Amino acid sequence: MVDINYIGAFLIGIAGGVHCIGMCGGIASAFSFAIPKGQSQLPYIFSYNLGRIVSYTIAGAITGFIGSIATVNIQSAFPFLQIISIVFLVLLALYISDWYKGLSYLEKLGGSLWRKVAPLSKKLIPFKNPLYTLLYGMIWGWLPCGLVYSVLTWSLASESAMQGALVMFSFGVGTLPTLFAASLGASFLVPIFQHKLTRITISLLLLLCSLALTLNLVMS
Repeated sequence: MVDINYIGAFLIGIAGGVHCIGMCGGIASAFSFAIPKGQSQLPYIFSYNLGRIVSYTIAGAITGFIGSIATVNIQSAFPFLQIISIVFLVLLALYISDWYKGLSYLEKLGGSLWRKVAPLSKKLIPFKNPLYTLLYGMIWGWLPCGLVYSVLTWSLASESAMQGALVMFSFGVGTLPTLFAASLGASFLVPIFQHKLTRITISLLLLLCSLALTLNLVMS
């Protein structure tokens, strides 16, 4: 596990923020209709996004713990998990740049479970205080998402619950700029993240990350 994984996870969050707008942005931008009249949206938007990141971090800790158990009991498991994470990193780079959309199929895997969990979020509307949006964000943090699933493979190969949690935390922080922009009505920032050049630049950086991870694996 190298620190470049945290950087890569953050970059995926930045680029994937555009994807998040399509899945979660409508929810975030609708806060003005669900919060008490006359109150600032900022605490609600912040707590919603904090809730998402908490769920991502918990998921990362769980997968990191599972991966650590596998590597302790099976010596060959760690290189295998690293190879899987590198493959998914390449797929993510292709997905973000719109060169290949195969990861969208991963989103269907958690669909049946999500249909059972999603109704819980409706019980929190209208939001009486930021705690409601925190819980709301924690629920929506489990929304089936190919990007999230892919970054979780890094957590799986991270060797510990703590490192797995940090990988997913980095990813969650990366999604903040775009979702905050959408929530606060700063729509002029969204095209910057959606621009083809931005996507390709981040995709190339992710491919460089995958190369660095591959070299690290070969030399270890």
